[in-house]
Amino acid sequence: MTTVLVTGGAGYIGSHACKVLAREGYTPVTFDNLSTGWEDAVQFGPFEKGDLTDRARLDEVFATYQPVAVMHFAALSQVGESMNQPGKYWHNNVAGSLTLLEAAVAAGCDKLVFSSTCATYGDQDNVVLDENCDQHPINAYGASKRAIEDMLRDFETAHGLSHVIFRYFNVAGCDPDADVGEYHQPETHLIPLVLDAVAGKRDALTIFGTNYDTPDGTCIRDYVHVMDLVDAHVLGLKWLENGKDSRVFNLGTGTGFSVREVINHSHAVTNREVPVIEGPRRAGDCTKLVSGSTRAEQELGWVAKRSDLKQMIEDAWRWHQTGHYEK
Repeated sequence: MTTVLVTGGAGYIGSHACKVLAREGYTPVTFDNLSTGWEDAVQFGPFEKGDLTDRARLDEVFATYQPVAVMHFAALSQVGESMNQPGKYWHNNVAGSLTLLEAAVAAGCDKLVFSSTCATYGDQDNVVLDENCDQHPINAYGASKRAIEDMLRDFETAHGLSHVIFRYFNVAGCDPDADVGEYHQPETHLIPLVLDAVAGKRDALTIFGTNYDTPDGTCIRDYVHVMDLVDAHVLGLKWLENGKDSRVFNLGTGTGFSVREVINHSHAVTNREVPVIEGPRRAGDCTKLVSGSTRAEQELGWVAKRSDLKQMIEDAWRWHQTGHYEK
């Protein structure tokens, strides 16, 4: 079987990617320090504990498994934290990725699929973002991801490291089979926070900002189902395996939903009230982020099959009720 190293494979998106890779005939090797991931999520291939900044450990894993490609998800990703602790994000995300790329090149692994973010675009309201839009990140998280994108281009020029970069928006939903799902400590993503409030695991959901220039005053985001997202990553891997040029793809639906719309849909799915507290805006939050995915659809043949808001909440609610990785 073809082996793929999956950094962050014990996390939310990475664990779903491992499931789809295994389904497609690959052997996913999870490399994760478990700082935000869960060992229980590693179900579809070998697990190697390690940190991206540990070059010796990376060299050992590359030598053991000789992966043909890397799927790179491992990163810190909390916007608010990145505003308050930028050094943490530059060290973990950028320095860690640099060590990973150097280890991959040294091992002769010349293909990498990178999990980037719409946060590299910054606050560009009322624009359907595409891959050619200017990148002006307004927080250290987005800036760190943009720096890694630049790093990848330099490594391709110098070392022939081909890559596919995916810039995507809010990821939501869970594996329909509920084998793996979304669980963070602390939780920062909207839909699981809503479901925690519905289930009584938190007193209420806090809406951060109700005076944005949107129809209901709350932020608007483009939500993509995690299974659609990882399908795109596998298509990106196959793109590279077929010898095609490095490429950047946005992944979104072109449709945005406000925080209040997510709350209303969650009430409809669960048939339970969502207790809400209104709070101030958070630093670094954009008003509206929406993307089209024309390039991914036309060139990769990617189709967002499950990225309906109701479907995403239903799948998340199914997972939420399993008890997941809670101990």
